Amino acid sequence: MSQQTILVVEDDPAIRRGLVDCLSFSGYRVLETGEGQEALRMILGNALDLVLLDVMIPGMSGLEILPELRRSKPSLPVIMVTARGSEEDRVLGLRGGADDYVVKPFSSTELLARVEAVLRRCAERPDAVGHLFSDGIAVHLERREVIRASGESEVLSERETEILAYLAACRGRAVARKELLQRVWGLDPRGIETRTVDMHIARLREKLGDASSDARFVVTVRSKGYMLGESVEFEV
Repeated sequence: MSQQTILVVEDDPAIRRGLVDCLSFSGYRVLETGEGQEALRMILGNALDLVLLDVMIPGMSGLEILPELRRSKPSLPVIMVTARGSEEDRVLGLRGGADDYVVKPFSSTELLARVEAVLRRCAERPDAVGHLFSDGIAVHLERREVIRASGESEVLSERETEILAYLAACRGRAVARKELLQRVWGLDPRGIETRTVDMHIARLREKLGDASSDARFVVTVRSKGYMLGESVEFEV
């Protein structure tokens, strides 16, 4: 396997040095910067596997960099680094498309665990798809429309479309409810007990014609979450 490249964006020289040494010692190729505008140039100009992005950096904050990054490289994994107690920054980061976050101060063990988890979760994430097909039913994600073989159509809500698009982006693996809460709703799933995901999946299945005993599009994987059925075909 080729060496994976991580960009560390952190303005504190001592913290940045520690992050670079930790990741380098663990076998990653590491690029580094402490300035926002330079960080964005490095993101756009390099083949990266992950960005470790501090929220508070000079020139351009991490929260300002994130939407620019997502527009140009939508599938690039990002872990936000925030100060202790900055809940608003964490929420904004997750809603803006960050894959995870770490809170200062953190141990090298926690950092590496989060880096490995995000890289593993995103390793098989393909390019986004635009159309899904299965057994005479077509789904146009951009138009948020389900078209049945009879010609009848049904409109998906924005959230239902986001769920289906995320499952499509992660096709081939089961996606946990907590991951959907984080990546689709932009919520920190820790400590949250809710049936929101299940209720949205149920409504989505109704519109897709997925009987609970014969689901084609959204399949339940016991104790793991949800994934797209094996019969679903894709178009970009």
